Amino acid sequence: MTRSSAVGRIAAVVALGVAAVAVALLLLRGGSTYEITAEFQNASQLVKGSQVVVAGVPTGSVKSIALGDHGQALVTFSVSDPYAPLREGTTATIRSYSLSGIANRQVQLNLPPADKAGQELPSGATLPESQTVSEVDLDQLFNTLNAKTVENFKHVIQGFELSYEGVSQQANTGYKYLNPFLSTSRQVFGELTRDTPALESLIVDTSHLSGALAQRSSDISGLIHNVDLMMGAIARQSDSLKQALVRFPGFMRQANTTFVNLRATLDDLTPLVNASKPVAEKLPAFFHQFRLAAHGAVPTITDLDKTIQRPGPQNDLVELTRDAIPLAHAAIGSGSPDCGKNPSSDYSHAADQNFTQGAFGESVCSLRNGLPNLASFRAYTPELVSWFNDLGTSGIQAANGGIARIESTFNAFSPGLPHGFTDPTSPIVDISGFGGTHKKARCPGTNERNPGDNSTPFTDNGTLACDPSEVPLGP
Repeated sequence: MTRSSAVGRIAAVVALGVAAVAVALLLLRGGSTYEITAEFQNASQLVKGSQVVVAGVPTGSVKSIALGDHGQALVTFSVSDPYAPLREGTTATIRSYSLSGIANRQVQLNLPPADKAGQELPSGATLPESQTVSEVDLDQLFNTLNAKTVENFKHVIQGFELSYEGVSQQANTGYKYLNPFLSTSRQVFGELTRDTPALESLIVDTSHLSGALAQRSSDISGLIHNVDLMMGAIARQSDSLKQALVRFPGFMRQANTTFVNLRATLDDLTPLVNASKPVAEKLPAFFHQFRLAAHGAVPTITDLDKTIQRPGPQNDLVELTRDAIPLAHAAIGSGSPDCGKNPSSDYSHAADQNFTQGAFGESVCSLRNGLPNLASFRAYTPELVSWFNDLGTSGIQAANGGIARIESTFNAFSPGLPHGFTDPTSPIVDISGFGGTHKKARCPGTNERNPGDNSTPFTDNGTLACDPSEVPLGP
């Protein structure tokens, strides 16, 4: 035997061993197929070999169909990877391939979400009838209808035929887009089926709402009527509404700029808001008092309204203000007083030449021009005060209190006057221009005795043209 023959025999033995192992694995794997039994109300024309799908993807087949102890259909089917093993919460539904046909059924498995999935179901486990949904055949549906209903249903089908005549292509396009809606609706109704108590509560609450609305039928009718009037008014303003919609984009562009600037303004207002927070805590008490004050001020505001404006002529503040305008013109005038400063004015003694500066200007100029006279009288204030003081303290008492006797003469030589007033040569009077013997007048305060501080007589530091030596006779 050659060496090459020995190697060939060894390779044949190894190949035979590998084939045997592969066959053994296939047999073992076939014996460990993952199977589940589901309890259905009826098998709905399922047959052995019908598909088992998950989200439309084939994942197994029906192995057997048997009758349960309580008349239910026990459907045993296999599930392959990657969907095996199933988890608690999985539901099984019998579906049809098409509306017509025989044995065109399949088992559709609905897997629970990952966050709601329970423990793994072992091979041979059973899905109870509460987790399965049987197919409802059209024959069963039609058998529930009486002859009149079936006849009317035929008319409905014929009406659909007339409705879709000539628009079949558009209808097919609509059905194409209707498919996602129906699929989503199936999921919604599936959720409603799983949460039956919540659906019942919704129906009961809807019933209560309908009853309440029925009791308010008159109010609802009025609301609908008012809404109809409102929509009619809007329709009548269609042109204005159209113009508003045309201008709305420009308005929004300007508003966008405003809102951007407003953001910066709000940032600047943040310190003010933070500073206002301590004060805002004290505002409730203030507004409480302010509310009481405002309530009490209502009659006052009402009376003030009547004072400001009321029907009738010349009886309110508005008309008084209107009449005050000519008075203001007369009082203010031209507003540029001359006050006799114009050398060429023939009215140098008056406020201005033509008296156009108004009453206030004339008064100002009169006071301004009278200041020198008032200044000359200022030095004689002690004599005036002393005269009033002597008048009030004569020293003579009567039954009614102190009295004063006053005598007035207009004759310089009247015997009733004191000696100083009857003698033109008396040094205590200013006879400058009367007798011509004295050159200077008597100084202010001469009638008062010197209190010791040499404040009398008053000479204004020697600037007054008076003779301080002329004092009253006597000590």
